Amino acid sequence: MLKLMQIDSEHNHFTVTLGGSLIAASGVGASAASCAAIARAFSDELGLNYSDEKVNEVAFEGEKGYHGTPSGIDNTAATYGGLIWYRREGESQIMERMRIPKPVEIVMGNTGKVADTKTVVAGVRERRAKEPAKYEQLFKNADQLVRIAREQLTALNLEKVGEYMNENHRLLQEIGVSSEELDVLVDAARHAGALGAKLTGTGRGGYMVALTPGRDLQDRVAEEIGRKGFEALRTTIGI
Repeated sequence: MLKLMQIDSEHNHFTVTLGGSLIAASGVGASAASCAAIARAFSDELGLNYSDEKVNEVAFEGEKGYHGTPSGIDNTAATYGGLIWYRREGESQIMERMRIPKPVEIVMGNTGKVADTKTVVAGVRERRAKEPAKYEQLFKNADQLVRIAREQLTALNLEKVGEYMNENHRLLQEIGVSSEELDVLVDAARHAGALGAKLTGTGRGGYMVALTPGRDLQDRVAEEIGRKGFEALRTTIGI
């Protein structure tokens, strides 16, 4: 990041202090958020006048240090905020801002376990090489699912979105990136009334996300997750 920003740290010394409540290696984009924040901090401190596009470029460079070959979605979300439609087609990355009619409450449950993205991705790659036909079909099903879910989300048909979240979690279980803790949290959220729930991020730990429109449902699901002995984060999407 410093090299890309052309900052001479050998003759100019800086101290960077990070704060906040995002937990690293848990599927909530904490590394990307820190990279975007650092880029903005240097821009402000040194009068670099970075645009959002430049901040995103620098944050993406930082993400490479964390993940090797990141998708670019986390740093884009951290830089611009809001809902983003992301696809990767060959070497091209497609990102579009999304709009929904009104904000929607969600709950995120933390397994308390961290997972290394590189290790999890390598595991999927290895299993895919052993069973290519099975995994090609799983990825195809997931691709079709998310396309339909996008249409339902923009139409705010949340019950359908919840169904698709549940199906997506099932596919991720088959791909081998869920965990016992994630499954416990997903089941707890559904039993408490969540319209849908699935793991988020790399998997094998970190967070799951539950669709809980309305403060009452959000509180009920968060409290159930707490009763199971896990930490719950209440937030809103579509602001």
